[in-house]
Amino acid sequence: MAFLRRWVAWSLVLVVAIALPGCSLSQFKTQTARVPQYVDVLLSAPKTFNSSQSKEANNVFGLIYEGLTTQNGLTGEIEPALAESWEFSADKLKIIFTLRPNLKWSDGAPLTADDVVFSYNDVYLNEAIPTDTRDVLRIGKSRALPKVKKLDDQRVEFSIPEPFAPFLRTAGAVDILPAHALKKLVDTPDRKGNPQFISAWGVDTDPSEIIVNGPYQLESYETNQRVVFRRNPFYWRYQIPGRANGNIERIIWKIVESPDTALLQFRSGGLDSVGVRASTFSLLKREEKAGNFTIYEGGPDFGTTFVFFNLNRGRRNNKPLVNPVKSRWFNNVKFRQAVAYAIDRDRMLANTYQGLGLPQNSPISVQSPYYLSPEEGLKVYNYDLEKAKQLLKEAGFTTKNRGQLFDDKGNPVRFTLMAPAGSTLGSQIKQDLSKVGIKVDYTPIAFNTMVDKLDDSLDWDCALLGLTGGLEPNTGANVWSPEGGLHMFNQKPQPPSEPIQGFTVSDWEQEIADLYIEGAQEIDEAKRKAIYAKTQQIAQEYLPFIYLINPLALAAVRNDFEGTQYTALGKVTWNIHDIREVRE
Repeated sequence: MAFLRRWVAWSLVLVVAIALPGCSLSQFKTQTARVPQYVDVLLSAPKTFNSSQSKEANNVFGLIYEGLTTQNGLTGEIEPALAESWEFSADKLKIIFTLRPNLKWSDGAPLTADDVVFSYNDVYLNEAIPTDTRDVLRIGKSRALPKVKKLDDQRVEFSIPEPFAPFLRTAGAVDILPAHALKKLVDTPDRKGNPQFISAWGVDTDPSEIIVNGPYQLESYETNQRVVFRRNPFYWRYQIPGRANGNIERIIWKIVESPDTALLQFRSGGLDSVGVRASTFSLLKREEKAGNFTIYEGGPDFGTTFVFFNLNRGRRNNKPLVNPVKSRWFNNVKFRQAVAYAIDRDRMLANTYQGLGLPQNSPISVQSPYYLSPEEGLKVYNYDLEKAKQLLKEAGFTTKNRGQLFDDKGNPVRFTLMAPAGSTLGSQIKQDLSKVGIKVDYTPIAFNTMVDKLDDSLDWDCALLGLTGGLEPNTGANVWSPEGGLHMFNQKPQPPSEPIQGFTVSDWEQEIADLYIEGAQEIDEAKRKAIYAKTQQIAQEYLPFIYLINPLALAAVRNDFEGTQYTALGKVTWNIHDIREVRE
């Protein structure tokens, strides 16, 4: 699943922890010792400060924006955020949200129903503005969008064409944006006729111009070095006695380069927390007491890691996006199944993850009530070289010349696997597939470069990536809809990318998309579970994604903080408003 940056995702994530070099915490203490602060890492530099234009899970928006609702990082329950309450009509086709009184933006301007209506109607529902958010707001087979209107300064009415079970959770995914700062940019075209808003609030924008409603606001950004946040005094929780017990005035995110550097910085006192990799767990566990930190386990991590092939059969400028020879392999389901059987996930779990995880088999997170387990009938691909070879034979492939695999036209089977720089899984996949005669050219590349290939050029063979996850399957609607911005295995280019010709959607692909629509329509929980069970069964049969390992969520956090409630869902800082620094 993907979407919610805070909890699920729409954005792509690295499948490994990464971290950065830079100044030590002692240098920051010289300048900022007078205020409580928290120093963390960011997985690659931010690409934008415009919430609607973000595709990456590694972004700043979970700290600086909120939607109408939020999700408790401990229980997963939907809770009020900017809206203090909501009410459904008897037919479930209208939802009225009532905003909290006296809400303000970080510049002190009032936050009212006008901002909610602007955010939805002018930005997220505006077809002139490309945004992944729109994908999860589409309802039913018609893919209709909700209608949003202001009732008064505190109340907003949403009208939907049919019951939509995920609506409240979806409302938490949509960041409310400031109309007084951005509306003029939506209404003003650039030289190409597109709204200026699309390119507004890039990473070169003065942080003081970024108006927010979350617990923190941007203070500064040093390109590829660090992002600094300061407490937003107008955040609604801080205005209600007893609603926020935290005292963190400043948050510093150091921009990362490697997991090894992150580990060194944490061990030397330069970071207040770090994601714990399986390879470093034993080392850090021995140092817990002396290093004054605690390793928290949050259960199986949300999200997925997977290998996937470019199944796009389209053409751009009369040139196939994928070499037609390779495209025939990739679009052969037996070929994909053979690859799945040839990957030794048990070895991957033992060697790369030190046993701290589980084999992954589903696009839906294991904690979700809609998850289908293997015991309930989900197909799995346990390591089986003979089964892999048999499937390849059935698909017309043969082995000769020292075990090299050839297709039925005599072409040697060889392709490029790209992965984010720093990934530790690609090398094993290359080794595993060599055992069935497949030659893999493993190419680690910069994460942002990889995203551009997946989104824009569409020129790639095979990739290793991950998606964030969550409790509600519909937050992955943009992964499974052929029109979706994260339908990566058969990506339809998103504006303003050049169009392609001959875009083709497979029957199974469309069936999953249709079932996601049906699942969102269904109010009965038992029926919803059955619908999403079928989506998982189809996905595992046709393997648009070949799932790998679901690691345990682990983090080391300094004991200088009280109130930490680490979970796989919320991570360390989901309740940052209640975390207190007690450092002497």
